[in-house]
Order: sequence, then C-alpha cells, then structure tokens
Amino acid sequence: MELTAEEKKVLEGENGEGAALAMKILVGIGEAFDASHLVPITRAHVALSNQEADLWFAEKLSNAGAKCVISPTVNPGFCLDFFTSRNMVGNEDAQLMQRTFNAYQSLGSRMNFSCTPYLFDNVPRQGEIISFSESSATPFVNSVWGARTNREAAQNALCAAIVGKVPRYGLLLAANRKATARVIVKADLKNDFAYQQLGWAVPKRIGYRIPVFEGVPSDITMEGLMNLGAQLNTAGAVPMYHIVGVTPEAQTLEAALQGQAPEISVEITQQDLDDQIEKFSDNPGPIDFVMFGCPHHTIRQVQEVAEMIEGRTLKTELWILTSTYTLEMTKRMGLFDVIINAGGNIVANSCPDQPCWRHLEGRKGATDSPKCAYYPKRRGINFVVRDLKTCIEAALKGSIE
Repeated sequence: MELTAEEKKVLEGENGEGAALAMKILVGIGEAFDASHLVPITRAHVALSNQEADLWFAEKLSNAGAKCVISPTVNPGFCLDFFTSRNMVGNEDAQLMQRTFNAYQSLGSRMNFSCTPYLFDNVPRQGEIISFSESSATPFVNSVWGARTNREAAQNALCAAIVGKVPRYGLLLAANRKATARVIVKADLKNDFAYQQLGWAVPKRIGYRIPVFEGVPSDITMEGLMNLGAQLNTAGAVPMYHIVGVTPEAQTLEAALQGQAPEISVEITQQDLDDQIEKFSDNPGPIDFVMFGCPHHTIRQVQEVAEMIEGRTLKTELWILTSTYTLEMTKRMGLFDVIINAGGNIVANSCPDQPCWRHLEGRKGATDSPKCAYYPKRRGINFVVRDLKTCIEAALKGSIE
C-alpha cells in the first residue's frame, strides 16, 4: 500500500503505540485485499464483545494510549445494573462487562450499546465512507442509506475509528456494489416477519452474492428493511442488497446490476419462506418465555406488543431488548408500564447472546427473529420462530402452535 507521509508517521509511532498498532492492522488488511491506499471515514460502529479475547484487544489498545479520532457507536453486551441487581449474572461476567465499558469509554467511544445505531444516532448519508461492523448494521447502511462500508470485524472497525481511515477495497468501490443475483419474490410479504423469512431463505439459494429483489412492495417498513438485512447477513454473510424502486442504488433493475447480466436468477415462493423457517425452528408446544429484539426492537414494534398485552397477564416470561433511546420513549408514552404490569420486561443495552440468560438454558422460547434464535442455540436455549403476533399470543397462553 502507498501511505502518505502523515500515515507513515502514525505507523512509525509518532502518534503513540496504540495508534501505531491500529494502523499496522489496517495496513495488513489493505495489503491482504490489494488496496492501493487508505481513505478517510466519517463514522464507525464497533460490534464490541465482553468476551475475553475481544476485551483483551480493546484493553491492549487503551493501555497503549489509543484514542478514537472518529468516536464510534458500540454494540450491546448486557445491562450491568439491570442484571446484577436481579442476581442474573455471576461476578466474573459482571467484571468482564464493567471492564468492557471502561475500555471503550477510555478509547473515546459513544457508549450507546445498541445494534441499531443506523436508525437514530449514527445515520450516514448516501456515498459516505464509513466503517461498520455488526450483522444488521452493515447491510442496512450499505443498502438503505447507500453509505459505503465493508463487512468489518469489531477489531477492524475499532482500528478504523482510532486512525480515522480504512483501506480502499471491496464495497467502497462502486463496481463491487452491483447485484450479482436476481431474486424474483413470489410470496406474500404481508408483514415485517415475512422479511425475516425472506432474509433467512435467500442465502440458501444464492450463496454469498449480492441480491437485487424484484416483487418487494414499495411500502416496506424500516423494520422490514432492518429484518431483511439482519437475516441475510446472519444466514449468508450478505453485506448489502438492492430492492428495485426502493433502495438508492436500485432505481431500476439495470442500475442495480450496473448494466450486466446476473450470475444467477432465482424465484422465491411462499413455500420457500415457510419451509426454511420450519427447518430452522424448534418444535411447537409449551414454551417458557418469549424474546424480541435481535436486532433491537423499535418504538413501533414495542408499541405493537404493548397494544396486544395491555390489561392482560402473561403466562410466560417476556423479554424485549431495545436501545436506551427507545426505552426512554416507552416510559414517556406509557408503554413501559403496560409491559411491566402484564408481567413482561423491557431492557436496554442488552443482547440475546449473553451470559445473563443462563436461567433460560435448556428451556424453550419463541421469537420472531431467526437471528435471535441462532446465536443463543450454542448456550442451550431453543426457540420456536413465528411472527410477532403468534409469539405474543403464545406468551399469553403458555404454548405455541
């Protein structure tokens, strides 16, 4: 890679050991992908982890004096006050979460602890060069906002935030953002859950290609767009998508394909959507809990839940995971009390793939998100995957069909 005089100084340690280490990693990544040079970024999002290896990396940079020149938003771990006050985590896990907070605070991060910053506090404009990690964030900012980021690891994005630059390769280049798979949807996309299904089913048919969707209604909600990208990237490492007439780089099919023929064309039917979810979902029957919020639930989604359970009593645990912003809005709107009075819980700064859910190990729950079901499986937590309404009805009666 060709570095400027200022970049060489950072690499040689003139800005400190931490910045030098971050620059060394970025240069190594750039050389691996044959990038010619670095380009400035204006935003970053780091999918932090309070697991030991990721924490070691963040503390190493912090102890070496690194500071972010681009203050990144960060992913959730678990809400320390909420779960420790209820004795739901052990001392070791609580200490790891506190150390994670301390490390990222010292690096100069924006401590929002949300996986959906692209909806409210870290929203890029079209064409903006950024560095985002997190499996719902990358496809959303690339696809919906038209910003440009590669599918970064947490470590890459943190290094980019420290240096303020990224190697120029991959999805930063217009030619690499073209659709290579044409997906004709012949299914009933009647609600936001249908986009969970669509995102989960498509990678099984197209592999790692970038899809362009035809047949998707133009009135797709922001939650539908979020669900689609989250499941595409979880099920198949798909970093962006196009929807004809909806997303900014797909005003026409030809624009999304950049005038070239697709490598593959597939049709997706309602049967395809239903079959993929059935193959992945646990068997129906009695359940112990319902969990929403992977990605974090929006205020509209929380409102939908509250309307269904107001004045009623839940027979199972209900967990709604959301951002600090949305949690505050639920209190202002009276939704928080509705959920608590029904016997539910709504908590910010938290993720389903965390040690705070040990009491759910070996138990069966329900969720509307395949991503939410996918990660906790390794912790021995099982899910039936259904639409939101069916999940809420199950929480009210204690079983799901």
